[in-house]
Amino acid sequence: MYAQVVVDISNDAVDRVYDYLALPDTKVGMRVKVPFSGRIVMGYVINLSEHSNFDETKIKPIITNLESVPKLKVEALEMCQFLAKHFFLRLTDCIKLVLPACVRQDNVSEKQSAICSLNMDFDTAISIVGKRAKSQLSIIAYLSEYGEDNLTHLNNLFSSSSVKALIDKGIINLSKIRTYRSPSVEKINDDRKQLTASQQFAVDSIKNVDRTFLLQGVTGSGKTEVYMNIIEDALAHNKSAIMLVPEISLTPQMMQRFNSRFPNNVAVLHSGLSEGERYDEWERIFNGEARVVLGARSAIFAPVENIGVIIIDEEHDSSYISESNPRFNTHDVAEFRARYNHCPLVLGSATPNIDSYKKALDGKFQLVRLPERINNLEMPHIEIVDMLIEVLDGNTSAFSRKLLSKLEECIKNKKQAILFINRRGFASFVMCRECGYRAKCDDCEVSLVYHKEDGELKCHFCGKRYRMLTNCPNCHSDKIKYGALGTERVCNELSEMFPEVPIFRMDNDTTRGKNGHKTILSKFANTTPSILVGTQMIAKGHDYPNVSFVGILDADVSLYNSDYKSNERTFELVTQVAGRAGRKNNDGYVVLQTYAPKHYVYRFARNYDYEGFYDKEINLRHTTMFPPFTTILRILVSSVSDNRAKDVTKKLYDACQELKVKFGKNIVFLSAMPAPIKRIQTKFRYQILTRFVPSDEIISDFYKISDIIEKDVSIFVEINPNNLR
Repeated sequence: MYAQVVVDISNDAVDRVYDYLALPDTKVGMRVKVPFSGRIVMGYVINLSEHSNFDETKIKPIITNLESVPKLKVEALEMCQFLAKHFFLRLTDCIKLVLPACVRQDNVSEKQSAICSLNMDFDTAISIVGKRAKSQLSIIAYLSEYGEDNLTHLNNLFSSSSVKALIDKGIINLSKIRTYRSPSVEKINDDRKQLTASQQFAVDSIKNVDRTFLLQGVTGSGKTEVYMNIIEDALAHNKSAIMLVPEISLTPQMMQRFNSRFPNNVAVLHSGLSEGERYDEWERIFNGEARVVLGARSAIFAPVENIGVIIIDEEHDSSYISESNPRFNTHDVAEFRARYNHCPLVLGSATPNIDSYKKALDGKFQLVRLPERINNLEMPHIEIVDMLIEVLDGNTSAFSRKLLSKLEECIKNKKQAILFINRRGFASFVMCRECGYRAKCDDCEVSLVYHKEDGELKCHFCGKRYRMLTNCPNCHSDKIKYGALGTERVCNELSEMFPEVPIFRMDNDTTRGKNGHKTILSKFANTTPSILVGTQMIAKGHDYPNVSFVGILDADVSLYNSDYKSNERTFELVTQVAGRAGRKNNDGYVVLQTYAPKHYVYRFARNYDYEGFYDKEINLRHTTMFPPFTTILRILVSSVSDNRAKDVTKKLYDACQELKVKFGKNIVFLSAMPAPIKRIQTKFRYQILTRFVPSDEIISDFYKISDIIEKDVSIFVEINPNNLR
């Protein structure tokens, strides 16, 4: 028997299947050790065959099987094949997506707990101990009543010396069992809610139907309750479920609700877990002990079987697209798994992706709507403030008079407020007022962000840190100017205005610890009045009934990005952030600050008019031939040598020109240029951009052109990239 093996080496030169002689107990999906190019490496068995196409006398045997039960199940292997073909990835990199490092590398050991139980009947134990050993008698009585207990807990309840004495006498039996390291979750009472007519219609429409659904529900319409009812139905039919959320910060609150509804049946997967927790959660899913998987993007690869429903909440969110190698789109992987398991795929959002909504209108997806908030609550009123008028009236601060007035009212009423600013740090840049010098990163072509709390300038692309300027290094002037404000500066200024009010900040700088998101959100939830200041991680999914006011400090941050999705992203952010207010009573109020109050994005967002925005945006996309009417493909070339990057880009561009001749008008745009950020982490960056009528053949040809190995040069291909920085 021959085993077809993929070696665990991420290199294009060895990205193929190798034949080895299988051992008697070798199975498909196993991890194995094999000889390869003069060394021993790990590999993955993807198939077994009676014959080989190679010279059988030269085929080497597998050295050893690393497990008795294959870690890669049949669906996982087929998913890897799909990923490799659909996203033009190396097969070994696809396997690494499916098998986390802690599982592949065996670098995490199982956790064992010592369990104590009586080794004899109660009367015999009492006769051995005697009536004077009161502590030992108490332990015997306790174990007689409860049967068994953890050794550590027993030592804490009673005297550890007494427990040891009973073990030494043979009265207590000590055994070891495996215990799982699960993320800590606070228990809540998540009472089952009576479904509205719209919710019940959604549940009935979706459950057990083998197709893709777009669940469009306004913020606060009860999408999560719909999700849980559909999952409950899947479990009742002995099936499992995957539920994805876009931000790690959403997971703790969602985990509380899911654990309450599905006790001991939920596993969570996200990047914030320790290696031990990730390993144990993966094992619980693999062994079928947890049938509901909740997590961020990577949870789509969970080793769960017999899936009854896959749900992608906030499906419009850009975090569902991986921007680092290996690149993939979570939606496409979810569609593959839904087809494989013949189960519904639910895409939920108040502001669906333009492409998803078009597919729903075209009949490719089934559209299901939740048009109203629970209990018929009104959507919060959005007031647009023209910041140019504020400046002309002498107000040069970051806070309009209307925003401060509503914030004071909110605090006076002992409510909570959320202030959104999609920039972290104290200031977006620092520059000299005299000569115009601007502090930039040595390794990246970007301005450094000032973090006052740390007294440092930081690069948000490579993480490099610098001392804050006291004088200009160019002209030695001490006249240093700060750029646009970020979350840190907002918190500082609010603390001066409202010294008695607790202010919480939530961004990438404050949530780096293991439970950073959970700690901040828990404190905010339990503090009234209070203010939460944050970036886009506070913009979606959170449900805090005491939030009555939301302030959007600079809505224009995403509006003028050089990106065809800038209008869509701005509409999504405004709608999602506004939706955090007034979720319990009809007291929600939103102040949106902008320098472009007449922009159509704000006009539609103010009225929560997604359909109106979609009609405007889809017409614009059609006129300019942008997705979904075309596909954007970017070839990104980078190297520490500017000349090397430039030369390879030219070489690729010449080959792309031949494709333009081949496909004619189907390629509507093709150009080569420096990337918007010309250098990141010491590497110079160039790009080739093309737009073409959607075609698998064109995509395949562009990938073939880019599939070359150039020394000291990296080449990446991206389809409809999230951003073009």
